[in-house]
Amino acid sequence: MKAEVTWDHGLTFEGTADSGFTVNLGGSPAVGGDDDGFRPMELILTGLIGCTAMDVISILLKKREDVTGFRVTADAQQANQHPRVFTDVHIHYIVEGHNIDPRSVERAIELSETIYCPAQGMLSGKVAMELTYEIVESESAAA
Repeated sequence: MKAEVTWDHGLTFEGTADSGFTVNLGGSPAVGGDDDGFRPMELILTGLIGCTAMDVISILLKKREDVTGFRVTADAQQANQHPRVFTDVHIHYIVEGHNIDPRSVERAIELSETIYCPAQGMLSGKVAMELTYEIVESESAAA
């Protein structure tokens, strides 16, 4: 895998990777940026939950769970001193559907955490992670 960032001006960069997609990176005005793109640590956090989200939804669909909506949120705390690494991350999975089996959700999250998600694998043992979930019963379709 390869990636590249190209400087535009100030703290503004355009990032690209093997997929060919681009993302704007920027800094906050507090550090001299123009507030015009993702912060690098935001991308790391988004990558982390994107990685586990893809695992979990894939597993739930293979288990034929009737998922109608799915999202993953994260709340990360950073150290006060530089390099301001993540110290704690809370990942919360929200699974919406019909008669979703909690055991399937728990197992999918466990498999992502322990086997499939390389982002979690890299951070495991370095960052305290709390993983929680909720299941929301979808309203039945109108008859």
